[in-house]
Amino acid sequence: MTETHEHRLKRIKIRAWRRGIKEMDLLIGGYADAHLADMNAEELDAFERLMDENDQDLLAWVTYQVETPEEFKDMLAKIVAFADPKLWLK
Repeated sequence: MTETHEHRLKRIKIRAWRRGIKEMDLLIGGYADAHLADMNAEELDAFERLMDENDQDLLAWVTYQVETPEEFKDMLAKIVAFADPKLWLK
């Protein structure tokens, strides 16, 4: 069976809030709550690809400890800007 759009949004939202590191739960889950319903299929794909990454890597990217891979920069910039717009003024 093919997954419905509504089911996909519910699945992504649950996954966004159950990351493993509380900071990533808050960052990714909060963004999902605010933006999932408005995302198109391409944005949902990008969001899911980002969530496939380890929380430790995501945390290192958002704290500028490690350079964010090019494929994740756009989506991660949106997420971090949602949490604190001043963080992406660098």
